[in-house]
Amino acid sequence: MNPEEAQQLALDGLAPRKPRRTRATKQHVPADRDPVAQVVLNVQATHLGGTFDYLVDRDQDQGAQPGSLVRVRFGRQLINGVIWGRQGTSQVPASSLRYLERVIIPHALVSASLREDITGIARAYGGTEANILRLAVPPRVARIDKEQQLVPGQPRLASDMDGVARLDRVTAGVREDLNRDYDRLGEFAQALQSQTFASFLADIGPGPGRAELLAAWSLVEALLAGRSAVMVLPDMRAVEHLSSTLQALGLAPFGPRTGGIGDPGGPGWAGDYAILDSSMAPAERYRSYLALASGQVRCVIGLRAAMYAPVEGPALFALMDDAAYQSADGMMPYANARGVLRLRAKTHGGVFLVLARSRSVRSQWESGPLAKEVDSGVTGPIRPLHSSDTPGRARLPWVRWLNREELTRLADPTIGARVPHTAVSALRKALDAGPVLLSIPQDGFSQALSCARCHRQARCPRCTGPLQSTREAVPRCAWCGVAATNWTCPVCGGERLRVVRVGAAGTAQELRMLFRNVPILISSPSQPRGPVSEVDQKSRLVIATPGAEPIVVPRRGADDQGAVDGVHSDSLDHRPGYAAIAILDAWTSLYAQGVDARIDTLSDWMRTASLCRPRDQGGQVFLLGETDPQLAQALITWRSPLLAGAELDDRRVTGMPPAYSLATIWGGRRAVTWILDRIGAATGDLALLKTEEGEVPATLGPVPIPPPRTLVARQLEGTQDRVRALVRVTTEQRDLLADLLRRGLSEYLAKRGREELKFQMDPKDLT
Repeated sequence: MNPEEAQQLALDGLAPRKPRRTRATKQHVPADRDPVAQVVLNVQATHLGGTFDYLVDRDQDQGAQPGSLVRVRFGRQLINGVIWGRQGTSQVPASSLRYLERVIIPHALVSASLREDITGIARAYGGTEANILRLAVPPRVARIDKEQQLVPGQPRLASDMDGVARLDRVTAGVREDLNRDYDRLGEFAQALQSQTFASFLADIGPGPGRAELLAAWSLVEALLAGRSAVMVLPDMRAVEHLSSTLQALGLAPFGPRTGGIGDPGGPGWAGDYAILDSSMAPAERYRSYLALASGQVRCVIGLRAAMYAPVEGPALFALMDDAAYQSADGMMPYANARGVLRLRAKTHGGVFLVLARSRSVRSQWESGPLAKEVDSGVTGPIRPLHSSDTPGRARLPWVRWLNREELTRLADPTIGARVPHTAVSALRKALDAGPVLLSIPQDGFSQALSCARCHRQARCPRCTGPLQSTREAVPRCAWCGVAATNWTCPVCGGERLRVVRVGAAGTAQELRMLFRNVPILISSPSQPRGPVSEVDQKSRLVIATPGAEPIVVPRRGADDQGAVDGVHSDSLDHRPGYAAIAILDAWTSLYAQGVDARIDTLSDWMRTASLCRPRDQGGQVFLLGETDPQLAQALITWRSPLLAGAELDDRRVTGMPPAYSLATIWGGRRAVTWILDRIGAATGDLALLKTEEGEVPATLGPVPIPPPRTLVARQLEGTQDRVRALVRVTTEQRDLLADLLRRGLSEYLAKRGREELKFQMDPKDLT
């Protein structure tokens, strides 16, 4: 047989394998102009931060523009990246440069101003551009890209002159109402018309819906001034309430076209404002992001993810409740919404606005004469929108603190009770006028034993464990199980015990004995049906945890005359509230953890009390239990700057933020010790801190900390020596500390350090 005719044998029924075709290698030709693309890769390691150079093929020249999403080869992997810029040459040898593999999105997904913002945020918090990009730009959904190409990039208000005139008439009435509380709204409106940076602070007054009304007015005022607007809120309930207020003013949420007034019709999506949140469905979030990036929508509200919204020009960057835990990001570089929004407002030449029920210590510091502007712009002077101590004093309910001293003065026989007789009598009368709210600090059904005389928790005389009631006549210790016979209180000598039921279910069971034949509604996240959003004005008891309080909705009839241009006034300002509110277990505030524990508690109490009717309508708020007198006084007078000022005085003396800047460093002991030496915080230039009391060590710690919750199974307990250290510097050295920590972490990772090492600038808590 001729060898050239030889063939590979194959089994019957199987075709012989076809020869493998080799793919012809594409001949690349670099672009004629600026053939080098600087790409930020989706690599989160700090030591791999910055940009990497790649060549642009001539066929890719038109689509590979700065801000475009591309795919490149990095080592043996194909990963995505964003072109940060184009240049003509590279410091990398030509033989080492690779070409872009593919241009995924041939247009600017990340605009030039947003790229500048991302770089500034990364430097301010010691991270990289890639750290911010993974949070700022949502994952791509291909079908939304095709859909967005058919959508015009012009907001509805730009062409609907009738809608603008109607919106202007409605907001004029709202501004007239707000002028009674805030006498500097004219300065805020002028700042929206100028091209220079300005920052403002507003303490939210009492009354249902006042926070949403002020927030909505500020957003609409920015839109009428031709500005974009961003508002970051603490939770989705606040987002929903603000969205309802914006719709009541006449704005339409971003969604499918309905063909209504001002809508040109046809398929697609339209709206005046969008909601942006990381918990949204990928397609919805990506659609909202593209609508904002293209200019189709110029207003966005949402949670922490909205702080990176792609808005252009001198926009309004606003934040509600800046001291909330939700403002701090949980991923590297742990940026805070307050600092990010202020930095972006300064970079854009826009306006920064902080709205808060309880003024934060940082806002108190920035509104004082000692505040200093830092180069990054995350902190600096701020001006209140009001000159009075208590905005909206006319809507303030009657706030009473029923502590032991007050109950003794009233000769109340139920001193030490969770709900004393004085409060029960007042709440019964209030039920004749409408619903009554009882706020509890936590949910869940549990009970404990306490002394009936002094209200202290009953403890076992043998092991000091908590006593618990059983089916037997004698209570037993929860730790050692010994029966507590002939128990006496070691503090007051009392011999009687009482059951203290905590949580929503336990409170409801306790109140059924005090308020017979009264409907009881429970609203908390742990309930089977979750929080209740709203209730009517019928008489009932509502038991809710902080943040889950239902709002009281008004009665609307067919002859409702409270509408202007189709907008109901009831939905804006004349919202009904609770006839009375009782804040239970105030004593828990004495044991709350955290640096801002008192500020957070006051914020929860003020948010709850703001749902009550004003004093002239019989509204009453009862604070039940012992608590910090400064905390109670701030609630009674509705003057949160009193508490913030007291906190600031303490921190200024002790060298704590915001009077000074601080970073927390945690990880393995050797790694933390190494970076402290590396940045000079142990024995270098940053080792000492100058305070009002003199020079003190700038570093606190290291102290041991428990293992992380994400500890893998192969790491045995006790094998990790984790510590935490705090480094304090002056405000002027804040940006320097962030840069030193970033460089130190990059060097540690580049040397392949094996131990955990992380840091955070401006942490919310120090534990």
